[in-house]
Amino acid sequence: MATGIRILHTGDLHIGMENYGRLDPATGLNGRVMDFLRRLSEVVDYALENEIDLFLFAGDAYKSRDPNSTYRREFARRIKRLADGGIPVILLLGNHDLPAQERRASSVEVFRTLDVPNVLVASSERLHRITTRRGETIQVATVPYPLRQRLLAHEEYKDKTIAELDALVQDLMADNIRALAEQVDPALPAVLLGHFSVSEAQYGSERTVMLGRDVVVLKSILADPTWDYVALGHIHRHQELNRGQSPPIVYCGSLERIDFGEEGEPKGFVIAEVQRGRAEWRFQRVNSRRFVTIRADVRDESDPLPALLKAIAGQEIADAVVRVIIRARPEQEGLVRDADVRRALEAAYYVAGINVEVERTYRQRLGGESPEELTPAQLLRRYLESKGTPPDRIAVLMQYAEEILETFF
Repeated sequence: MATGIRILHTGDLHIGMENYGRLDPATGLNGRVMDFLRRLSEVVDYALENEIDLFLFAGDAYKSRDPNSTYRREFARRIKRLADGGIPVILLLGNHDLPAQERRASSVEVFRTLDVPNVLVASSERLHRITTRRGETIQVATVPYPLRQRLLAHEEYKDKTIAELDALVQDLMADNIRALAEQVDPALPAVLLGHFSVSEAQYGSERTVMLGRDVVVLKSILADPTWDYVALGHIHRHQELNRGQSPPIVYCGSLERIDFGEEGEPKGFVIAEVQRGRAEWRFQRVNSRRFVTIRADVRDESDPLPALLKAIAGQEIADAVVRVIIRARPEQEGLVRDADVRRALEAAYYVAGINVEVERTYRQRLGGESPEELTPAQLLRRYLESKGTPPDRIAVLMQYAEEILETFF
């Protein structure tokens, strides 16, 4: 890599995810919560040991907007290690960090309240001049997650539909990003740090954990040579959107797997070396918990158990979250004993499910997909379709459903 300002770019930690976990007796916390905290420790260790100049956290520290005090403490401990090591940290607000009400404090506001040295909480669209660990200056424009609710505070927007509000927010974000670019000093390196969805990005399982609908920013708005590097959070799948062109537009991805939808995705963070006019970057993998799906088709077997055990033996399941999906004939369903399968899975960290799939009419309504692979909105749509609901009625019901999901999730 070329010599430049060394940036570590990470985010989407979601501390508090407890699915597929069990109690960790050493800490008293859910074991999956500890997985996420261990990944952050791994990233912090890397930053301290590899002369990182600036640490960018691209939003979503916690799963919920109101994490408990233990989760806040554990996150703060790790961020303080960076700050004490002289590495400036920027904590951008993501949708999971933002308070449900406008005037309430965000989940990371305590760092600003206590004026923690070397830690900047970025809660607004603003261009910051940051002095790095080695004393160099870099410009970082911060763009937190956009909130439609802010428009509703203005009388002229109260009668707008959700689609109209989304279009307004998208236009405002584009204007604000352009305005930030106009403030950049062309003599200094410049980074855009944002938490939002971008056109052409590939979504992962974050669709099941996001709070509310997304406003999408056009990639063309970000592909501006004013920026030397665009650091993004919000989408859990690591990807670069500008096809190797300058500037790199990079989603760091999440540090841990949320569910089986992320089974095959590499997890890690990004190291970027930024100079004025260029940036080089690479993806650094972390030791995330493996998710393993074992599929066994035993429909041609007189005794399904040996074939199933052979399929299990062919997979590396030690310390992994494992699910088993068995395709069987109706008459075989009772021959697959749960206790036998679980004995074969003893090396796994957690058995998420042993599902025997027998071809029946009700499964065809899901288009061949398993219910656990669908989001609540997708399940509702499939249900309405299976009941023969007219398409225009489905569209109306889905619009109301999205408003409800946004309110409560």
